[in-house]
Amino acid sequence: MVVKFIRNASVCTPEGETPSRGSGQGAIRSFRGAMIVENGLIAAIGPEEDLSGHPLLKCVDEEVDCGGQCVIPGFVDPHTHMCFAARREDEFALLLAGATYLDILKAGGGILSSVRRVHETSEGDLFEATLGLALSALSFGTTTVEIKSGYGLDTESELKMLRVIARVGRESPLDVVPTFMGAHAVPAEYKGNEEAFVDLVVREMLPAVKEQGIARFCDVFCEEGVFSVNQTRRILEAAKTLGFRLKIHADEVHDTGGAVLAGELGAQSAEHLLAAGDRGIASLASGGTIAVLLPATAYSLRKPYARARAMIDGGVPVALATDCNPGSSFTE
Repeated sequence: MVVKFIRNASVCTPEGETPSRGSGQGAIRSFRGAMIVENGLIAAIGPEEDLSGHPLLKCVDEEVDCGGQCVIPGFVDPHTHMCFAARREDEFALLLAGATYLDILKAGGGILSSVRRVHETSEGDLFEATLGLALSALSFGTTTVEIKSGYGLDTESELKMLRVIARVGRESPLDVVPTFMGAHAVPAEYKGNEEAFVDLVVREMLPAVKEQGIARFCDVFCEEGVFSVNQTRRILEAAKTLGFRLKIHADEVHDTGGAVLAGELGAQSAEHLLAAGDRGIASLASGGTIAVLLPATAYSLRKPYARARAMIDGGVPVALATDCNPGSSFTE
């Protein structure tokens, strides 16, 4: 047993066990306090005088005097695609020349470029690349990270990605939340036959991912030229039946009704939302869906930022994430 006593700290932390809404999102509790850590886990935290009689203080191995500096919770990054094999720097030149994100995807780049690289990369090499990014995030203060699959787009490769993501969670100090995103794009071989790919996701991929037992969430890219609202609904309803919690990449480029669908399905989160309108925001609020906003992606794509203030004023819980990915938001 290793016990650490962290004292003389300015402890700053949000409160509550459910997502805050409205003005409550800015509520932070702060106090002069201390923390007792046992084997890397917080055993007690509070005003220093309240911990003075704690039995673990009789066996402290290390005492840290913070000198009044802040102690805060680790950051939570709720949206990343950091399980990838290679960066896509060349696409920045295309974007600067006027190409759009969807133009690049239609030409076989973007997500589809990352899919080819994941197919070519061994599971061991993919793990090393993902672990490096996860540890980099940890070095900046992130302690919980969601990592999506979605650069496989076939059953075998998606399961490979999820195995890698689970291994990162086992072999790093981070809490890793795995998300299955087999419906991240339509593979080139299904172009013109998108419903057949939706069939594959629903009838083969989802049951295999359920049997594997790693992913906790299912996410779908609901966007023009990717998956329609009806296709997204079909995939997510099938996922919900299997016990997955739901996420949606919604209204990133166009207001397709993805945010409305997220609220209707009671999704845990709707993500991106750069083009979400008033109806979508109202649906998120009524469905209790968290809006996960990704400002670095809007900056990289040179798009207007999501309407965060309207969402907060409308009672939508709002979270921020990096969207760490190899092309449109290479962030840590």
